[in-house]
Amino acid sequence: MKRLLKLVWFWAPLLTVNLTPALGPAADKADPKALFEARCSMCHPLSRPLEKKKTAAEWRETVTRMKGLSGGKISDAEAETVIKYLSETRGK
Repeated sequence: MKRLLKLVWFWAPLLTVNLTPALGPAADKADPKALFEARCSMCHPLSRPLEKKKTAAEWRETVTRMKGLSGGKISDAEAETVIKYLSETRGK
């Protein structure tokens, strides 16, 4: 039992630290705005996308390009949520 506790004490912080960058701050999938803010602000100010109006296809192209530049920090599901959010709030 002591050995198991030692293993848990050793690995738990490492696993937590390892997952933190992948999840990022405020990665609340229930709130598309919070997800957009958390993911898009990792690389640039939010004013960049918020000052533009694009069609859904244009937002898909932009978010897909940004996802590729993020080094895996944005999942496919998160990208879809961000595309939908931007299309609804900043669509033309």
